[in-house]
Amino acid sequence: MTDTALILIDVQRGFDDPSWGKRNNPDAEANTARLLDAWTGPLVLVRHDSTEPGSPLRPGQDGNRFKPELDRAEPDLVFAKDVNSAFHGEVDLDAWLKARGITDIVLAGIQTNMCVETTARVGGNLGYRVRVVLDATFTFDLEGLTADELSRATVANLRGGGFAEIVSTDDVL
Repeated sequence: MTDTALILIDVQRGFDDPSWGKRNNPDAEANTARLLDAWTGPLVLVRHDSTEPGSPLRPGQDGNRFKPELDRAEPDLVFAKDVNSAFHGEVDLDAWLKARGITDIVLAGIQTNMCVETTARVGGNLGYRVRVVLDATFTFDLEGLTADELSRATVANLRGGGFAEIVSTDDVL
């Protein structure tokens, strides 16, 4: 699987802050840990460095740190971003992947309908085979929609738009 990279997006402690509201998929972190434990290919960790003054994801805050499930990770690349797509961060992810002959990406992380979906869309546009491990993502209620509704919308957007395949942790393992 050296032509496939696992990209874990924004798996950060700041998303445990109650200010985010009600979340879905309480098993997301456990599934992320399962992926990480079994993964043998290239591993990329992406961190969201918020520029918002009160955000728990701001650099220097405890919430900016990765969640404990990633403590044992041995990533090939770690970098930060301050926008939704991991392809628009401190590192040119597209160039990094192409330089290593990586054609497929497996995505997991936080939030399903924000940074994970945006990264999947950009990755699909760039020609990667993208798989989103839905049960290793979660999101929060937003704008009158539940987190589960937003996750279902992400599935419809990514599948319907031809951006990504939706898979489970068991599918990947």
